[in-house]
Amino acid sequence: MRSLVTLLALALLAGCVSEPRQAAPPPPAAPPPAPKPASAPPAPLAASWEDWPLTPGTWVWRQDARGSVALFGPPGGDALFIARCDRQARAVFLSRGGSVAAGSAAQMILRTSSALKAFPALPNADTPPYAAARLAASDSALDAVAYTRGRFVVSVTGLADLVLPSAPEMARITEDCRG
Repeated sequence: MRSLVTLLALALLAGCVSEPRQAAPPPPAAPPPAPKPASAPPAPLAASWEDWPLTPGTWVWRQDARGSVALFGPPGGDALFIARCDRQARAVFLSRGGSVAAGSAAQMILRTSSALKAFPALPNADTPPYAAARLAASDSALDAVAYTRGRFVVSVTGLADLVLPSAPEMARITEDCRG
């Protein structure tokens, strides 16, 4: 009888054992990182510089003890281009933001609808750095900039071109230095 009770107890216990649990499915794997989009190649510049997009920014004119100055750049930011009349020297200094190596043969080229002229571009010791060219107040390149049709380009060796809108500020700088 004892063996019958033991057998019966074992049968009951066997009935109480639950089926083995299936392992929970693993959490879904994180999706692989999306490939970085290839940077779009720069838009090709139009064949003619007259069709290149203008450099974003605005002109500002002001006068100080040395003469007048016209600045072009983003509002609230550093000027990308500066034209300064030094009345005492009767010279106009054109400065383009960026640096050129001292002693290099860097050039600043002005391109207008009627002229193309190059000048030596020298570094300055300012922060931020600028590459500057000195023009006599009587230089015809200043007239070409003042009367260009819609825009002019400032190219400096090793720096991106600036395509600047023509503006009365440039004519005023020239007049101030010649007057």
